[in-house]
Amino acid sequence: MDVLLFPASHPWLTLLALATVLALIFYRRTLRLFGFVIVPDDSIGTVTKKFVLWGRHRELPPGRIVALFGEAGLQADTLAPGLHLGLWPWQYQVDLVKFTVVPDDAIGVVEACDGLPLPDGRVLARPVDCDNFQDARAFLASGERGLQMSVVPPGAWRINTLLFTVRLERMTVIEPGKIGIVEARDGRPLTGGRVIGRAVACDSFQDARAFMAGGGERGPQMSVIPQGKYRIHPGLFRVAQVPVTDVPDNKVGIVTTREGASLATGEIAGPELPGHNVFQDPQAFVDAGGTKGLQEQVLLAGRYFINPMFATVEIIDMTEVPIASVGVVVAFVGKPGEDVTGEGFRHANMVRRGEKGVWVDVLDPGKYAINTYTHKVRVVPTANVVLNWATGKTEAHKLDANLSTITVRSADGFTFNLDVSQIIHIPRNDAPKVIARFGSMEALVTQVLEPTIGNYFRNAAQNSDVIDFLKKRSERQAEAKAAIALALKAYDVGAVETLIGDIVPPAELMKTLTDRKLAEQEKVTFTTQMEAQGVRQQLEQATALARTQAQVVDAERQVAIAEFSAQAAVKTADGAARSKKITA
Repeated sequence: MDVLLFPASHPWLTLLALATVLALIFYRRTLRLFGFVIVPDDSIGTVTKKFVLWGRHRELPPGRIVALFGEAGLQADTLAPGLHLGLWPWQYQVDLVKFTVVPDDAIGVVEACDGLPLPDGRVLARPVDCDNFQDARAFLASGERGLQMSVVPPGAWRINTLLFTVRLERMTVIEPGKIGIVEARDGRPLTGGRVIGRAVACDSFQDARAFMAGGGERGPQMSVIPQGKYRIHPGLFRVAQVPVTDVPDNKVGIVTTREGASLATGEIAGPELPGHNVFQDPQAFVDAGGTKGLQEQVLLAGRYFINPMFATVEIIDMTEVPIASVGVVVAFVGKPGEDVTGEGFRHANMVRRGEKGVWVDVLDPGKYAINTYTHKVRVVPTANVVLNWATGKTEAHKLDANLSTITVRSADGFTFNLDVSQIIHIPRNDAPKVIARFGSMEALVTQVLEPTIGNYFRNAAQNSDVIDFLKKRSERQAEAKAAIALALKAYDVGAVETLIGDIVPPAELMKTLTDRKLAEQEKVTFTTQMEAQGVRQQLEQATALARTQAQVVDAERQVAIAEFSAQAAVKTADGAARSKKITA
């Protein structure tokens, strides 16, 4: 009972309040002695009958603990708020009990101590119309003892606490970014190898009666609970929160289901089906004939409310086809297709898009949402591709990573190495033929290009000696280009250019060639030196002649002078003689 408190400065008010309380207690006790009971407005009176004086309902029926017909013991009927007569204290015990109040954010879970026994295998008692357990008589007419399937919603209720125990449980709250997955503790058993209970309309598991009446099955449930607050019976359903499935940008989700029909023989994945809201409606998926296991359909970027007990999602990268390339699709699922290659191509079948096999239509550069378990995309470069037969030299595409320098043997028995570069080109529309024939670009290199080019140069070297091979390098390169282009044309591969790189003759031959070259160079040197000596001799002669030329000229002049002097003397003598002769 509440106690009123008053300030100490008004002692007369305190005395008045105490007197009022004592008077009320005395009044109630006095009334109680005469069989009167007053029940407050916020309470009910629970009644226990101590004995029965006469009548046929003196004892409770076997197994019962709550009386319906005035037997001695706990009474089903309670006293409503107000004044009640005839409840003598020596025969009746009346206890005042507050109303059962369920807050707005809670539910009341009820357990009955009396009623019919639960059937075998049942966990919760079936629902009974009893005004939210306020009508104990209606409940005991057909209700079952134990934990009840129905719950008490928020509010104030006149519930007989001698028959029912009400336990408050918080509402089930599903947080943002999560879903609730449910497991039922009661219901029909799962049959036929199934692992998850079918969906039942039951207001997100808040209506236990609808769940049971609709044939709900025990165990994991297909339906999930979205974000929000729910009045879910914790004794019937266990709810766990899991994150929603988020597929990021540039990713796809690969789905594997745990429920559905078995895959047909020879199939590796279930086909795409409409109407199941991208695996968010498991019951619609199963009803449409969906199969358990890997699914062909993928999830694009976005948020999905997928039950992880029904399906798992693996996040992978989107398939990217680079620039200057095409993607050839090899499908492992789909209906059998008709070959569209025609009579001219007999190596493998190619089919239309959506059919099982190698698709004749290619994927142009871009990103694609491809299920990599059901479809393989082989990237084929459509630009010129350089392949190097040179040890330690590899292009960025790595197709020539396992190629090495070619070793050949010449007609004169020498073994030597040569590096070769081959430039190839695969047209866009021929890319599916290459994949249909070889399966991948790597197989094209190992099965065709490597043996074709290696054997050609080995054969070419056997028809020539080393020296001739070295001298006619450009001719060999042109011949190789023509021969290799003809050979690759049969495989739908274009040969753009064949280039002979470094040629490494044998060391002993190189020494002989070097010595010969040195000798030739020495011979040239000696000849040059001899020619130089002759020129030097002529130079010396010319130099000496030039040095004596002045004396020769002087002598010649002196000779001429002497001759002229002699002639003058002769002339003089001749004149003298003539003179003498004349004189004589």
